[in-house]
Amino acid sequence: MELFDSLKFKIVRRNIKIAFPEATDARILGAASRLKAEELMEPILVGNTEEITKAADARGIRVANFEIIDPDKFDRWDEMVESFVARRKGKVTKEQAEKTLKDENYFATMLTYMDITDGMISGAIHSTGDTVRPALQIIKTKPGISRTSGAFLMVRGRDQEKYLFSDCAINVNPNAQELAEIAAESAKTAALFDIDPKVAMLSFSTKGSASSEEVDKVAEATKIAQSLAPNVPIDGELQFDAAYIPAVAQLKAPDSKVAGTATVFVFPELQSGNIGYKIAQRFGGFEAIGPILQGLNKPISDLSRGANEEDVYKLSIITAAQTLIED
Repeated sequence: MELFDSLKFKIVRRNIKIAFPEATDARILGAASRLKAEELMEPILVGNTEEITKAADARGIRVANFEIIDPDKFDRWDEMVESFVARRKGKVTKEQAEKTLKDENYFATMLTYMDITDGMISGAIHSTGDTVRPALQIIKTKPGISRTSGAFLMVRGRDQEKYLFSDCAINVNPNAQELAEIAAESAKTAALFDIDPKVAMLSFSTKGSASSEEVDKVAEATKIAQSLAPNVPIDGELQFDAAYIPAVAQLKAPDSKVAGTATVFVFPELQSGNIGYKIAQRFGGFEAIGPILQGLNKPISDLSRGANEEDVYKLSIITAAQTLIED
């Protein structure tokens, strides 16, 4: 896909280090081997050295080519424990920290926090909570962002159509402020994929055609988002057809700079976002790439447990590219 050719060009030979705490999984090893061979990043395999070596041998992969960080042999363990205790601001003791950091996701997240790696990918054998929880406790959200969110890149026809759908993965019912933050972060994510961000704040109403608390929330979120990202075209509330189809936009929102040309679609809550991207995927023939976690200080990515090697490969490229986003 042209999309990934573009992303590869951005990250190749930059020596971006991404931690993989599920390094005995065949899918992870296969993807890591491709990524390293193509010089797209430096995959850091996290785990027991002997177990990783055994798993790699079974795939015909030479682990001598990789940097392996074994938590049981990590020479900066004491520093990591102290750093974790400080980051948790008294919520854990040293003893509790030592126990927590035996968890591979917490350990790998701390590698990123300590700038040993630039990002982390997990989720092939762990739940979303197991991946996201350490990220929220350690990496935390960017200043001015109260919550992380999950966007899907929707692609159809060799990149002739590219859109971003958000939030489709994390926040069940964001309030107006949170929805506005999601919109602003989604615009940055879209730009990473060479999508000119025109953000539609979606609702079942267009410019006051219906009245309810749900509509009021989206209208308020639109105003806040416009103040957070004044240089980005953001408009709402808009129904999907008004946001997507120029002829409908002319009828329903003729003065809008977004209606009919939207490229970023922000859903008002998780139910509609999750349903929306899956309808586009199954009925519309779009490839849904994600979820891409937004709003964190450093990129942490969550794989689906049903992911294949190609999914790992693609999300790794996206995660490495996220390290280049400038606030």
